Amino acid sequence: MSTLNGSRRPRLHGGAWALIFFGLWASLPAATKAQTAGEVEFARGVGFAQVADQTPRTLGKGLVLSVGDRLTTVDGALAIIKLNDGTRMTLRPNSELVLQHYQFKESAPDNSMVLQMLRGGLRAITGLISKGSPDAARIQTTTATIGIRGTDFDARLCARDCAQETEAIDHQQRPNRILASAKLLSVRGRLSAINSGGERRGLVAGGSIYPGDTLQSDANTDAVLVFRDESRMTMGPASQIRLDDFVFDTGHPAEGRFRVSLLRGSLRALTGLIAKADPSNAVFSSAAPSLSVQGQGVDLSCLNEVRCSLFSWLGSMRVTPQGRGEAQVVDSGHGLVIAPEGVQAIETSILPDLTRPDGVTVDLRPLFAESELAPAAEGLFVYVRDGHIQVSTDREILHLGRGEAGFAGINGTTARPLMLPLFLELDRTPMPNSPRPTAGALMNGLGAKGAAQCN
Repeated sequence: MSTLNGSRRPRLHGGAWALIFFGLWASLPAATKAQTAGEVEFARGVGFAQVADQTPRTLGKGLVLSVGDRLTTVDGALAIIKLNDGTRMTLRPNSELVLQHYQFKESAPDNSMVLQMLRGGLRAITGLISKGSPDAARIQTTTATIGIRGTDFDARLCARDCAQETEAIDHQQRPNRILASAKLLSVRGRLSAINSGGERRGLVAGGSIYPGDTLQSDANTDAVLVFRDESRMTMGPASQIRLDDFVFDTGHPAEGRFRVSLLRGSLRALTGLIAKADPSNAVFSSAAPSLSVQGQGVDLSCLNEVRCSLFSWLGSMRVTPQGRGEAQVVDSGHGLVIAPEGVQAIETSILPDLTRPDGVTVDLRPLFAESELAPAAEGLFVYVRDGHIQVSTDREILHLGRGEAGFAGINGTTARPLMLPLFLELDRTPMPNSPRPTAGALMNGLGAKGAAQCN
């Protein structure tokens, strides 16, 4: 056969056509291909994965999952899923989850994940996607959206089933205590926290700070923290601050303790209920030069190891150079520079460009507020074992830290229940990293009652 220009067209055999077809398929845009998201690690009972308009596939170990898959489990069934970024999830009985969007390539800046939870619930330990960016991973429900900030959590959509489970559990509820001393109100730039064990985590608005944490800010960072006793603190750029101690009970503020060390850089602080009850219980300190500061509205800047500047912009300030003499009281509008050559009085602000914390609007409700919740409440419940979860509705936002449970109702309201829901705290569904999921699944299937299961 000749072409229009008279040359001979080569005759292709079946294998050659197959190679051409494969090459054409490989050149198609990624959106036109089935994108692999992960696989099933364990399954018990009846469950299916199905992409729209395709035949359902039975959930079983090794089953490859693709973007667009709708995962369903029936009564008594469950499945443990592992996604490509290391995220693991246990899909509970009577659940339905859609892998709506999943994009992951190691070290890529645009990794992202969107899941739709239509009913039931899951237990999750997230992987690299949520750790890479605070807005990269979320779970959408008809009630609210769960923003995942690199965490370990449970989520459950409840109708009457959760209340019925709670009624069947013979166990006393525990208070839904807020373990965080402070939460990040706002941040411009990058801020990280290093715990007492040396583990580092990035912080975004709503993130929790715990006793023993050391905060580190990058250059050009301006971060505002709010504490449970209503103290506020602005952290300056290139600074390092350690939360040495924080104890606070709303009923006994005079018994509280507030200890913060400025290791490097600058801070502006407005003390709260602990200092109002007993000023000696709220102390800011620096290691070099060694001094402690008590006051209502104070600035502290230690840009090197031998010189610190202090200024009181609200109320008087009590400064004690530790081991170097008596305490000195400084009135509002005045300050000191403490250096090897001596102490110098100043009368101008030392940090005029850093946000003053008393000028920041604070809504404590999404960060710390607790409220009564009816046992039969219907909506989305979330329990955080570690990390940070943001629960958002059309009306409200709720930030949850380690050990906290939260709720989003079908009417768009959010709440942090006074007590931990028993169906969450004592969930017998195996964790996704459980070394023996079969035993946990069997207990769940048999309806075994236990005093507690470790979460």
